[in-house]
Amino acid sequence: MPGTKASLKTTSAKKTKVTSSKKKAAASASKNELGIKYSDKSLGQPQLVPIFDEIKKLLAPYQKGTMQLLGGSEGKVLLISKKPVEILGRKRDELWFASALIQKGYVGFYYMPVYGDAGVKELLKPELLKCLKGKACFHIKRYDQEIFSQIKQALSSGYNIWHKRGWI
Repeated sequence: MPGTKASLKTTSAKKTKVTSSKKKAAASASKNELGIKYSDKSLGQPQLVPIFDEIKKLLAPYQKGTMQLLGGSEGKVLLISKKPVEILGRKRDELWFASALIQKGYVGFYYMPVYGDAGVKELLKPELLKCLKGKACFHIKRYDQEIFSQIKQALSSGYNIWHKRGWI
């Protein structure tokens, strides 16, 4: 019968199995090198690979001290500060600084210093701001030296700001 104790035990056992399988899936996702659930989209979009490679070159010089560059292949790269910090009362073991991912039709450049300081956005040039599609996501659709030069400037100012705050 649906209302009996036996059927209730079966239902809660099924819920436990589902919950534990969700936990296992989350644990296997956390073993992912970059912590990003993402499949490489570069194979079908070879025109985006040079854009990605250029952004990866811009991130490389910041791999020093607590900053680590992860990935770099399969259309994804991530620059992280591995220094434990406390921000607004929350302890963090790492901070994502910037990343690039080949997406469908564009290379996503994710620039996290804009979250920590609203003034950082004011330092960005209008050409780069035209590519902004969220708070920290820039859609880079074409190979443009002007945009790359502005990304380089943004990385430099963001790095200096984070360094002054002691996050790097």
